[in-house]
Amino acid sequence: MLTKEAQRLRIGVLGAGPISQFAHLEATRKARNAELVALCDAAEDLLAQMAAVHRPARTYTDFAAMLADPDVDAVIIGVADQYHVPLAQQAIAAGKHVLVEKPLGVSVEECEALRQTVMASKLVLQIGNNRRFDPGVAFARTFIREQMGEMMAFKAWYYDSFHRYTMTDNLQPIPLTSVQARRPAGDPKADKQRYFMLTHGSHLVDTARYLAGEIVQVQARFTHRFDAYGWFIAVDFANGAIGHLDLIIPIQGDFEEGFQVFGEQGSVVARGYLPWYHKASQVECFSAADRQYHRVLGEDAYTYKLQIEGFADAILHGKPQQGATLDDGVAAMRAMVAIARSVESGQPVRLADVRGGV
Repeated sequence: MLTKEAQRLRIGVLGAGPISQFAHLEATRKARNAELVALCDAAEDLLAQMAAVHRPARTYTDFAAMLADPDVDAVIIGVADQYHVPLAQQAIAAGKHVLVEKPLGVSVEECEALRQTVMASKLVLQIGNNRRFDPGVAFARTFIREQMGEMMAFKAWYYDSFHRYTMTDNLQPIPLTSVQARRPAGDPKADKQRYFMLTHGSHLVDTARYLAGEIVQVQARFTHRFDAYGWFIAVDFANGAIGHLDLIIPIQGDFEEGFQVFGEQGSVVARGYLPWYHKASQVECFSAADRQYHRVLGEDAYTYKLQIEGFADAILHGKPQQGATLDDGVAAMRAMVAIARSVESGQPVRLADVRGGV
C-alpha cells in the first residue's frame, strides 16, 4: 500500500506530453512526500484527457497562471529541450522550485545564465537525471567514495536499441497526442546527431560525472552508418583517472547502460536496464579488504518517483540534494559541447574552453 507523509510538496506539472504521461504524473502521485496539485498544457484536449486520468486539483493552459497559484510550491518542466531554460527562468522569477527534464538546456551560455538566476534565489533547481536514483548506481557511488580508494580508470556505455520501442510499447501507457501541442520552431529531432547527444548523451555524461567526478578534457571520434550513430570518447578526469565513454544510438541488440570502475582497493562492474522496467541496475562491487563481491537488492527502483522524493526532501526538510544540481547541469552541457567540438576538430577539447551549443 502506498503511504503519504503529512507534509507534502505541492507540485504543478508543465507539459502533458509523452514524458509526463510515461513518468512525471504517476511518479508525483506515488511519491511519499509530494502531491499533484496542478497540470498545465497549451493543448486543451490533451490537458483534459490527462486531468481525467491523474486528477490534479486544477488545470491551466497558461504557465504564468499556474505560477501565480499560491498552492503550487514547485513545478516539473517536462517539455521540449529548447524551452527548458526560458521556462525555468520564469518559474524561478515566480518563486517556485523547479525540477526540469534533462538536458538542462541547449547551450552553455543559457545554462550559465540560469545558474546566476538560481544562485540569487533561495530556491531548489534539480535536473531530471533519474539514473542517480537507481539503487544500484547509488550503491556503486557509495562504494567508490568510501571503500575503493584512488580511482585508476572508468568506462561507461549507453546503447539504445533498434528494438527498444517494442519493449516500451508494452511497458508504457498508450501515449496521447494533440495537434494543438506547442512545439519548437523547425524540427529539433531532424538533426539526429545533435538530438541523440542531448537526449541520450546527457545521461551518459551525468553518470560519468556522478561516479568519477569532474571531467576536464575529452577527445571524441564519431561514426554514422546504416542509421546508427556512434561516439567513442576518451576522457580525462580531474582526479587523475582516465576513462572512456561509448554512446551508440541504436544497436542491434538489447538496450543497455553500464560502467566499469577500477581502483586502488576495489572495482565495480554494472549493467543497467531500460528504465521503464523500474529495476535496479545489476552492480557488483569487489572489495580487496574482504575479498568479496557486494551487491544491493534495490527493491524500489522507480527512479522517477525517487527523484521527486529527493527533490521534495531537499525543499521540505533541507536535506542535501541527491539529484543533479545546476552546477551538474552546466558541467554536463559543457561536456556535450566539448564532445561535439572534438568531433569537428579531431582534437582534444577542454571543457573550460567551450561556448555555444552541441
